[in-house]
This record gives sequence, structure tokens and C-alpha cells, in this order.
Amino acid sequence: MQFSRNWLSEYVELPDTFEALAEGLTAAGLAVAGSKTVEDDILFDIDVTSNRPDCMSHLGVAREVSAIFGVPVDSPQAPAPGAVKVESNSWGSITIEDTDGCARYVGVVVRGVQVGASPDWLRARLEAVGLRSINNIVDVTNFVLWEYGQPLHAFDADKLQGEHIAVRSARKGESLTTLDGERRELDSQILVIADAQHAEALAGIIGGLDTEVTAASKNVLIESAFFEPTRVRNGAKKLGIHTDASHRFERGADLECCLEAALRAAELIRELTGGEVDPDAIDVRAGMTEPLEGSFSLAGLCAFSGAEIDESFAVERLERLGFTLHPIDGQEAAWRVEVPSWRRHDFETDSAGAVYPAYFYEEVLRMFGLDAIPSTLPAIEGPDRGSGRSHRRREDLRRFLAATGLAETVTYSFGSAAAEARFENLVEGPSLKVENALSEQYAFLRRSLLPNLVEGALFNLRREAQAVRLFEFGHLFPAAGAEVDALGIVLGGTLGSPWRRDVTQDLFDLKGIFEELGREQGAALEFEPRSITGFVSGTSAEVILVSDAQDRRRIGYLGRVDEEDSPVALYAGEIEIEALDRKASDTVSVPSRYPGVTVDLTLTHSVQTSWKSIADAIRKLGSDGLASFEMIDRYQGAGVPEGAVNTTVAFRYNAEDRSLTQEEVNQHHHRMRQELERRFRPDAARS
Repeated sequence: MQFSRNWLSEYVELPDTFEALAEGLTAAGLAVAGSKTVEDDILFDIDVTSNRPDCMSHLGVAREVSAIFGVPVDSPQAPAPGAVKVESNSWGSITIEDTDGCARYVGVVVRGVQVGASPDWLRARLEAVGLRSINNIVDVTNFVLWEYGQPLHAFDADKLQGEHIAVRSARKGESLTTLDGERRELDSQILVIADAQHAEALAGIIGGLDTEVTAASKNVLIESAFFEPTRVRNGAKKLGIHTDASHRFERGADLECCLEAALRAAELIRELTGGEVDPDAIDVRAGMTEPLEGSFSLAGLCAFSGAEIDESFAVERLERLGFTLHPIDGQEAAWRVEVPSWRRHDFETDSAGAVYPAYFYEEVLRMFGLDAIPSTLPAIEGPDRGSGRSHRRREDLRRFLAATGLAETVTYSFGSAAAEARFENLVEGPSLKVENALSEQYAFLRRSLLPNLVEGALFNLRREAQAVRLFEFGHLFPAAGAEVDALGIVLGGTLGSPWRRDVTQDLFDLKGIFEELGREQGAALEFEPRSITGFVSGTSAEVILVSDAQDRRRIGYLGRVDEEDSPVALYAGEIEIEALDRKASDTVSVPSRYPGVTVDLTLTHSVQTSWKSIADAIRKLGSDGLASFEMIDRYQGAGVPEGAVNTTVAFRYNAEDRSLTQEEVNQHHHRMRQELERRFRPDAARS
């Protein structure tokens, strides 16, 4: 937004150099983006943010300069009204029918004007901000807009039918030709200014051609109003119009400035056109607005900023910015602060009328200078208690999973209805719908980590990743009760390369990670095959936490993801990590100093027999000499009976107190073979 240095200097004393002015404004939050010299003036652009409509005028910037450099503001003096009428005066009447769209409407009539060219000084001021001169009436309204920041509009009063103005919603089928010559179709969402017969202007946006001030106009009515920002924004967007007026109304004009700006414009028109201002202005309000207030204390400011700031500096800067301070009885250096009307939209909060103290602190700090605040480390009060159990558990698991080659990812805690239905959930009850969801994609709080994890895996695979190994910690949200802390894992694809013995990941890699994770946390986990939503049939299982023979609880599930669009097979699972309360000690088990013996056994059994059944039997049969065992091969094909499979198991025998003889190992192994074959041979399985 472009401003004129010469124009600004009429209201406030400026620094000797423009560089000092630009540096001060930028440090206070009004970034000077550039400048250019035109004859004897410097025109400069300020990046005025949407929350500061008060700075979209030269007086608004002058207030900032006053506070930054500690100099007074010389505001223009609008003449006091002879009388203010509530609804009507000698000209006519004004009513606000749509009180939600308009909070205040001021009308001032100037009679006997001579419409013509503007004087040089007025033309120069408008050209400095990029406007062209139209005539002395319209130019005055634009001048006051850039002086006060209050949009005005001038009607040819003689063209207003019935000497009446109504602020209302447009009627069905109503249309209006605006000042740009365009015929616009209106609807009830658009706020209009109407006379006794039809709409004559789009409220807060643009005037109508029928009531335009022309060279033949003799009497003009100056409109100065407050229109609701959202209403103006929606109307301007719907009609595809953007004007200086709508730009300011959309961000919030100053409700209390309406009468002063109208009288200032009326006085300038009187001086330039020889007209006569009606002594009684019409000022209609839809309701009174209480000023915003909040509390401010010097101790709070210093604690908030970490800097020692002088009381007189803080008070003076707030007062120069327009705040009114009332000392609070019984409290040292504490005040009740009223927010100026032109800053209302910047200070409004959700709580009824109460402004957060931090808002006032930030105003003082803008003037103090953020660079002047010393850099200090935050103090830690009280003893350092360390991390809690939940945090330590997560860190342990995070280190373990990273060591297995998995990468941590973080996804949204929301999901769509389709994502919620894709996998079975660890938490019970219906999904919780988000009331103010950004989109349908984020309409529900998640009950499973897998939908977003799988989408993350697919995102990488579609960008030519050969493999994915991802995990995520996150909260699941039941319909009732506390949130559930969970861990999700997804993997798939080929690791390595043909030159480095590439390995295709499968379900057993995922199962192995969960098994090792359970051992790391001292938890006994078992896997029970079951058909689970979201996984390929025959590949899924529940993860069971076993505390004892009677205490078995499902804490998760895993399986091959039923995903047709994936270029590779994906395997995923999730568990409740709160159930993995670490029970393992930090003691080290010293391996036997004596050599062990490894013996393989190939067992032919029914294809329906699970490895879990065989492993459970081995554990029950195991003797003192059996140190460990593992499945190393599973074969089904030539030489194996139909409906059967060969499973090869490696047994390691080792004693802690001596070297086992071959005869001892043979005895142990012979008994193991006999019992396993008796239990699991195919004919026994079929019987």
C-alpha cells in the first residue's frame, strides 16, 4: 500500500532521513517494502497486514510514527456537528433494516455545491497514492479515505427517491448498474443502500450510476458507515469487485470514526465548492458496542519479555497508540486498559470483552524493539525429575526400531470415513467426527495408525522407492475413555541389490520385529491366526500378550495389506504399547563357556499344522540341554506327501557346567524326534 512522505508529514514530525523512518516502521511491524522519489516527495510501500486496517491511512501510520519516535500527532480537526439526529433531519430519513450487516450509518448533506475540478494540492495528494482526480466532491471522499481510513460515498441527494435511505438486503430479482457501468444481478446475501424505490449502491463496495455526482449536481449526501466485514467480503467476491472501500471494510473499519470522517469531508466540500453544510447530521446505530478492556501490569510485561522496561516508556507508548490507561487501586504499576476503536478488530478475543494481557505486552515490545530484548536461556525451576515411564518406553522402542532399519514417520491424527473403515481398530466404539474438519479427508479422529501409514508407504513406492520400512507412534481415539498409545509398522519391497544379495521383505520379517520388540520389553507375545479386515485372507493374525495361562489379551494384529494398487506386497501391524510394561531386567545373561552342538530335524506334518503348535510342543518337551531352537526351512513339493509340508528345525544343545557328549545329544534329540513325529505325522493330523 503506497503512502506519501509529504502527506504524512502534515500530521507528525518525521525523522531527518527517510531511511530512519523506514527502519523504525519496519521494526514495529509495518514493513517498508520499497520507495521512489517523485519530484519533492518520497512515495513508499508498506506491507500492511490484514489485521491492521487502522494503518491503511496516513493518520494510522502517523500514530505509529508518534509511538515509535515519541513525537505528538497533529490530527485534523473536523467541525463539531450542530446537532445529531437519530433517524431524520431537514433533508429526510435513514433506517437500518439489516442490523446484522450494518452497525452504524451517518448521513451529512451539503447543499448548493459547485461540482468542478479539484485544486492542485488535492490532485497531488490523490496522485501520490495512485488515484486519478474525478471531481472535487469525489476527490474529497477519496482524500478522507486515505487520511482517516474511513470509506465514504457521495450521493446526488436530489436523485434519492423519497428523500430516504434504507440499508437492507437486496431483494430477489433486483439489479443495479454500478459506477463502472456494469449491470449486476443481486440476491439476498448482498447488502445494498436503497432509496424509497430501489437499490442505489452496493454497501461498502461501490456506488450506483443512477445517483452518481455529476457536474449538474447541486446537493450531495455524504455516506459514512460501518458495514460488517464478512458481509462485504462475500458480496465483493460474489460480484467479482474489489475497491479501496471494500478492501478496508473487509478487514474492519472504525465504528467510532463514521461521524468525524463525514464532517471532515463535508467541511472540505464546503471550502472547495462554496456549498452549505446542513447543521443537523443523521447518525443511526443498530446498537451500542462496549469498548474492549483488559489488564496490564509492568511486572507482567517484564516477565513476559525477559527485559527490564521502564514504566514511563510503556505507559507513554500505549497512550500514543491510542490506548486509555486507568490505574488499578491497590496494585503497583497495574492498569485497566481500554482498546481504541480503530484497533478493535485486532484485539477481539473469544472471551466476552476480555483482552489478553499479552496483546498489550506485544504493543509495548513493538515500540521497545525486539532486537533490544536480551537473549537468555529459560530458567528450570525445581528438581529435574527426568522423563516419565511412558516417555522412556517410547524412547526405548524408538531406538530398537531404528536399529532394525525402520524409519519413523509422523502422520495426521485425522482420517476419512473410508480410511476409518479400512482396517480393524484397536479401540472400541464408533468414530469421533470432527466438527470443524478442514475437509472430508480429515473428518474423523483416527482409531488406527495403519490407514495413514499405508498411504505414506504408497507415496514413497510411487516415487520409485524399492522398499519401505516405516513405523509411527501415535494416539488412537476411542469413543469414550482415555486415548490409546499405539505403535504401527509397515514394510515391503526388496532390500539390497543383486550385487549385495537382495532380500524381499515378507510377513515373517514383520512378525520377527514384533517378537524381538516383545523380548526387548520383557513381554511374551504370541500370534493367533484370524481373518482381519484390511488384510489378505489367510495372512493375518492377532498379537496376544500372555501374562500366564489364564491371562491372554489381544493387544494388536498384523498381516499382508489388501492393497491392489501397491507395486509390492505390503505388510503392516499395530499394537498397544502401553501393554508392553517393561519387565525385563537390565542384567546380562552370560553364555556358557562350553561348546554347544547344533542338530537339524526335518519334520513332515500336515500343512494345517501351524509353526506355533510345533514350537509350543518343543518348549514343553525341551530338556535341560536344549538351549534354543529355530525354524530354518519350510518345503512343500516333490517328495512330500500331498497335504503335508516339511519343516526343518535347528536345535542347539548346550550345558552351562560341562561339554555335552555326543551320546547325550543323541539321546535328547532322539526323544525329541520320536515325540514330534508321534504328535504331528500326517496320518495323525488327518485322523
